[in-house]
Amino acid sequence: MSGQSHRQEVPVLVLHDVRRLDGGGDVVDVVLDGGRVVAVGAGLAATPPWSAAGRLDAGGAVLLPGFVDSHVHLTQWAAARRRIDVLAARSAAEAADLLRAGAAPGDDLVVGHGFRDALWPAPPHRDVLDARFGERPVVVVSADLHAVWVNSAAARRFGVDEPSGVLVEAPAMELTTRAGTVGDAVQDRWIAEATQAAAARGVTGLVDLEYAPVDGWTRRAEPAVRIAAGVWPDWLEETIAAGRRTGDVLAGDRVRVGPVKFVVDGSLGTRTAFCHEEYPTGGHGVLRIPPAELEASLRRATSNGLHVAVHAIGDDAVRVTLDAFAAVGCRGSLEHAQQVHPDDVPRFARLGVVASVQPRHAVDDRDLVGAHWPQGAARAYRYADLHAAGADLRLGSDAPVAPLDPWDALASAVHRTVDDRDPWHPDQHLPFDVALTAACGGRRGVFVGDVADLVLVPDDPTRTFATGGAEALRRSEVVATLVGGVLTHRAG
Repeated sequence: MSGQSHRQEVPVLVLHDVRRLDGGGDVVDVVLDGGRVVAVGAGLAATPPWSAAGRLDAGGAVLLPGFVDSHVHLTQWAAARRRIDVLAARSAAEAADLLRAGAAPGDDLVVGHGFRDALWPAPPHRDVLDARFGERPVVVVSADLHAVWVNSAAARRFGVDEPSGVLVEAPAMELTTRAGTVGDAVQDRWIAEATQAAAARGVTGLVDLEYAPVDGWTRRAEPAVRIAAGVWPDWLEETIAAGRRTGDVLAGDRVRVGPVKFVVDGSLGTRTAFCHEEYPTGGHGVLRIPPAELEASLRRATSNGLHVAVHAIGDDAVRVTLDAFAAVGCRGSLEHAQQVHPDDVPRFARLGVVASVQPRHAVDDRDLVGAHWPQGAARAYRYADLHAAGADLRLGSDAPVAPLDPWDALASAVHRTVDDRDPWHPDQHLPFDVALTAACGGRRGVFVGDVADLVLVPDDPTRTFATGGAEALRRSEVVATLVGGVLTHRAG
C-alpha cells in the first residue's frame, strides 16, 4: 500500500439535541468517538463518561449522513470560481463582450469559463475574440469542459493550429490544463478554499476526476472533505507500478486513491456524445475508445486492484461501456448515462454497474436535447427508469459544469426545472428518499457504527421540499458539517 495514514486522536464529541430522519422526530444525543458514531439516545450528554466530553448543542437540528459528490473536476472548479463567467452569453459576440468587461487590466492571459454554443446562432471563432482583444491572449473553456475557444494570440502562445480557434475533446482538455497553470502554491490554496466551500454546503466527500497526476495530493494540506482521487489512463501504468490500489491512502486520513477514469465519448454540448441517432447537423458523435481497447483497459485496471469510472453520455457509448463491463466481468461506475436505450436500462443492475448521474445537467440541457437529440429525447436522463430497474444511483455535479452543491443536485433530481417552465419529463423525477440516499453516497440515515461523516441542517429536507418546493431545497442552510467526527464547517 502506498502512503501512510496519519490519523490524529479526535476528542469525543456529543451532538446534543439532534433529530434523525429515521428517528421518528425524537430529540436525541449522538456520541462520536474515533471517527464513528458510537451511541445514540436521549440524555447521553449528561451520562458518564460522555458528560465530560466535548459538546455541540444542535438545538433540534436534523442530522443527516454527509453528502458525497460522486463526480467533480476539483482543480477546474477551483479555477472556474476565479475565471470570467460567460455562461449567460447567447452568442459568441455576447461572450466576447462579457470577457472584455470582466478582464482585469494587468492580466497577461484572459481566461473565461462556461460558454455553451450549442444554441448560438453562429459557432465561436477566433476572429470574434481578435476583434475585442487584439494581441492580448484569450482562452475560454466551455461549460462542459469538452471544448476550448482561443483567439489568435493565444493560439500562437499554445501552438493551436485549428483555424477556427476551437478545440474539442482531448486536445481541448490538454490546453485547458496548460492554460490553467498558476503554480503549485496558488493552485493548492485555491483547492483548499474550494473544499471549504463544499463543506459549507454539507459535502463530506467527493470523487475528484481531474485530469492530473494524483501525486499533487501528497503535497497539499488536509482538505475539508474526503477525496477519492481519480486516475486517468495517462498515469495508469505509473499508478500500477507504484503499487497503488483504489482505497489506498495518498495523504493524511482524508485523501485516498479513487477510480481510473476512462472517457468513451464526448458531450452533448459539443455534439460529440456517441449516439445511435444522427445529429441534425450530421454525424453520430465521437467514440474515443474502441470497444476492444476499452475492454483491455478495464481488465488492466481492475486486475490491479483499481476500480473504474467510465464516462459515457450517448446511448451507443453507454452500450459499448456496458458491453465492456460484461465482457470483463468487473464492476464500477458509468458516469453521466445521459442517454440510455430501453434495452440497456436493466443492464446496470444486472451487471452491478453504478449509475453516477448529474441531475442538474437534465435541467440545463432540456433545450439542447430538443435541438440536437430530437429523436433520442425519450432516452435522455432516465433516472426514474434506472431506479425502477434496480440500478444503484449516485448523484454528483460534474463541477464546474454545474455547481458543486448537493442541494442543487437533489432539487434537480426531484423537480426538473430552474425557471418558470413546467418540469421537464417529470415522469423521470426520483422519489425524494431515493435521491437523498444517492446524494449521500448510498447511506440511509445515521446509525451506531457509521463513519461520523455527518451534516446538521435546520429542518427536515423532506418537509422543506414538501412545503417550499425545489427552490427552498436549493436555499437550504447547513448548521454544521463533520468529517470523521471533526467539524469542517459551522455556521456563524
